[in-house]
Order: sequence, then structure tokens, then C-alpha cells
Amino acid sequence: MLANIAPTARRSSAVTAAVAVVTVVLSAVFAGHKGLLGAALAVVLVAVFFGITVVALVKTAKISPQAMMMAGILTYTFKILVLIALVSRLQNSTAFSAWTFGLSAIVLVIVYDVTLAVTWSKQKMLYVEPDGER
Repeated sequence: MLANIAPTARRSSAVTAAVAVVTVVLSAVFAGHKGLLGAALAVVLVAVFFGITVVALVKTAKISPQAMMMAGILTYTFKILVLIALVSRLQNSTAFSAWTFGLSAIVLVIVYDVTLAVTWSKQKMLYVEPDGER
């Protein structure tokens, strides 16, 4: 069982950080300072999502692979529900561009989760102890 998910989380965070820079720049170019603020708030929100996912997976990885899978599914569902609630709540905000906030957050969550899934699927994890320790 893989209890150390730090390399996977680092890779997912690095890819998402690159996409975050692009979303912030594009939001600033197309929507001005309100777009910049909206995208920056989305980056902060998604960074909090990263933390929630990493903490949940690290804690449940020590229990079992099934618990880890359930934690992954639950954190993903939680992130989507929070994102939907925030976007619907803040859609009429005049302090920042709600459109760039919502779009940036959705893009960043999807990029993080897809990168996490692809990285996990490419890892070669032993499911049999090679020395036969029983």
C-alpha cells in the first residue's frame, strides 16, 4: 500500500500551477482587474482543495486502498459541491468577475484531478510482497 503520496501531489500541483498562471494572465487580459481578482481567488480556492485532498489521501492510505479510493471520491464530490455553491452564490458579485472565478476554478480542479489520476495510473505499485513476508 502506498502511504507516501507526496511525489504524486507535487506533480499534480506543478501541472496545475502552470495552468493557474495561464488562467490568471488570460483572465487579466480579457476581463481586466476584476478578471484578475476572480482568477486569483479561484487559484486560492483550488489550493485549499489540494490541501484537503492530500490530507485525506495521506490519512486513509495508512488504513487501506479501499479507504483511500473512498476518500478520493468523497473529496472530489465535496470539491465539486463547494464549487457549485460558491459559483452560484457569487455570480452577481461586482467586486470581481464571477465568470473568470468560476471558469478558472473549474479548469484548475479538473486539471488537478486528471493529473492526479493519470499519475496514479502510471505508477507501478507492488501488490505482492516480493520477499514473501507474511
